[in-house]
Amino acid sequence: MIGQIIYGETCTGTLNYVFGKEGMQILGYGNTFSQSMSPKFFGNVLHFQGQRNATKNRYAHISLNLPHGEHLDDDTFLKISEEYMDNMGYGEQPYVVVRHTDTKHEHVHISTTNVKEDGKVLGIFNSHRRSMATRQYLEKKYGLSPAPTTKQKRQLPIYRLPELQFGMDAEKGTKYYLQDVLNGINQKYKVRSFEELAKLVKPYHIELRTTKNETGRIGVAYGLNNQKGYRTRFINGSSVHRGLSGPKLQKVFDTNSRSKLLPMHRKRLLKQIETAYGLFKTISPHDLAGILKEYQNIDIRLDRKGDTIEGYTIHDKSGYVFTERELAQRIRMEKCPDIFGNGDGPSEIDTDSKQFVLEVQKLIKEAFHTSYLKSPKQEGLLSEHIMTKNLGDILTKMMASKNYIFLDRYIPRNRKGLFRETIKREFPIVKERLYRLETKKEKETLEGKFNLIGDVLEKRIFDVGTQQGSVRLLFQSLGVKYHDNKLSFTGSNRHTVPVPLGHLPFPEAMEKYVSTGFVRQNHLMLEMLTAQNSDNSPKLTASAIFLPMIFPKLYEKMNPAHKKQYESVALGSYVKNAERMHAPFEKSAKDYIAFFNAKGFYFVKGKDGFEVKSIYTDNGTSCLLPKRTSHYLNSIPDLNGTLHEQQTVINSLVKHGRKNLKNLWAGHLMERGMYDRVAFMLTEEKVYPNLHPEMVQHHMDKGLRDSVNQACERQSSIQQKRLLRKGVYAISTLLGGGRKTEEVYNGFKDEFTDFTKFKGRGLSL
Repeated sequence: MIGQIIYGETCTGTLNYVFGKEGMQILGYGNTFSQSMSPKFFGNVLHFQGQRNATKNRYAHISLNLPHGEHLDDDTFLKISEEYMDNMGYGEQPYVVVRHTDTKHEHVHISTTNVKEDGKVLGIFNSHRRSMATRQYLEKKYGLSPAPTTKQKRQLPIYRLPELQFGMDAEKGTKYYLQDVLNGINQKYKVRSFEELAKLVKPYHIELRTTKNETGRIGVAYGLNNQKGYRTRFINGSSVHRGLSGPKLQKVFDTNSRSKLLPMHRKRLLKQIETAYGLFKTISPHDLAGILKEYQNIDIRLDRKGDTIEGYTIHDKSGYVFTERELAQRIRMEKCPDIFGNGDGPSEIDTDSKQFVLEVQKLIKEAFHTSYLKSPKQEGLLSEHIMTKNLGDILTKMMASKNYIFLDRYIPRNRKGLFRETIKREFPIVKERLYRLETKKEKETLEGKFNLIGDVLEKRIFDVGTQQGSVRLLFQSLGVKYHDNKLSFTGSNRHTVPVPLGHLPFPEAMEKYVSTGFVRQNHLMLEMLTAQNSDNSPKLTASAIFLPMIFPKLYEKMNPAHKKQYESVALGSYVKNAERMHAPFEKSAKDYIAFFNAKGFYFVKGKDGFEVKSIYTDNGTSCLLPKRTSHYLNSIPDLNGTLHEQQTVINSLVKHGRKNLKNLWAGHLMERGMYDRVAFMLTEEKVYPNLHPEMVQHHMDKGLRDSVNQACERQSSIQQKRLLRKGVYAISTLLGGGRKTEEVYNGFKDEFTDFTKFKGRGLSL
């Protein structure tokens, strides 16, 4: 099911469309004195209530659309509409639910107002996110087909196809079809001209006509022409929607054209395309789109005139649309007859080109990195790993890579032998170069850690020293060790920095297992506390809040002033991540608070807005929420009551002994889909996740229930449990699409970080 919300200053046009459609059926009214009132009377009610406030967004037009082929009876569709309105905060507003049958899919229209009876405006903050959560909730409850939730999968929302049943009244179905397509186009692309817009909407049978008056003011009109006997008159842009008028669109085009990033995008694309041209000897025009997509991740559309390909248009990931001519004349297909002059002949890589050699070198380099990161017994640094490997050791990893498969596909059959010979020839060159590069990086990394330790000790961030060897806790948290008056990486003695501390005892109960992901987070946190990091430094993730769980002995010794600063920053990082996790479930501002409460976070209202606190940090520590979020929470009708109710949830967590970061960590793993790790914590460590019941049920249905059942049936040995426990508190695999190269040269990667190697040995991941 797909939901759409459009706000406006007037309701007349919407009601004329909703009630004027042929075959329309009124399913019911909400919050009106009668279910048998006339459409005209309801329109008067809606109009007069909406006029009690001067806000521009007085009225809301909502459509709920089912996929093609899905059916609901009238009573069920009305019930779904009523639940949708309740969850969206319109439960006490007057509204009407009208069913239309003018398209190939079933849908209803709902008209209401954002103005309450007392003249105040409903809080419509985050309405589109709330609509997504409400829609998903209703889909699950009523067994409806889910709609795509990501921009990459979601297509333009064309719900009203330009069919003959629209009739010739362009003010009705056509107008809303135009709104759907044009608004979708302007959201997806950064359009820079009316000519560009005309090309983008052409596949949807929309035509543009522009005019210019004596003062230079540009006007635009839209019409439909599907070349099948259906054609409408042109409608003025402002009549379609106030944001689709000529002057409004021209402002948007001018803004997009003046962007300082535009030249950078052109330069990047030009370099990528020229790199692709440099790799190939010949390219079949029909293969070009696939080659650019696979090799450079560039989306293009071939410009065809009949059977002839005249060029291509680039739909860049930045949202801009470029023609090949706009980037540079030299990359136009007609200007490159040596590459594109082979007609329908096969596309072939030029094995004699410099770019081919560079690609082979890249393959070898990536194979070294992959073999190191996925080594079952990872020992030492990457530089040490490199010097112990020959070509045969990494060839399997290389041949499994996407880049190798791509090159092998387009290399002529009679040149396959040359491909293998090039790999053999370049291997020792790349090996030596990479060895020197990684050696330099490792030395610089160790020096950086040594300097950071000095700053941490100088600023007294932790109360550690040489007595009882407590400074070793700091060393361990940064992935280094002290031995024989030298500092070196935890897993290697290859690089050292002299540190004349003499005999340094080991403190009691040093941490046994240290995840490299948490070491990285701790490093970033200490850089922040010592003000070493810059705006370009990697940002802290939600995992920063769990550092006291991983390094408890060290963080117990943290200076109170620095601890307050750390906790405030960690709170902010976690809240940002949690908001993204909550989005599919958050149907209202009350849900926003409830989901955080279940995790052990609560909100207080201060003079500067709302602040968030937690049971895991000091009571005096807080993080200020953005103003928009504060406005969102202020929209709760019974705000004081909602804030007061928080204490019941928080007290319950504390009472039941769940004031522990491990409980929050279990919920964090659950949200990331690490169900086998959560199952281990539930069954072996008796740690229960701090997570809202609705989310727990969602993850139980997605696979957590099966993982828990398997964990209960499993008979793990002591050694297996020890290995599993190590993996539970490793975050390297949780960092997703982060900087993989950091794991390559940091010198202390935990061999248990890649948990997949334990498949078949007691834990399935």
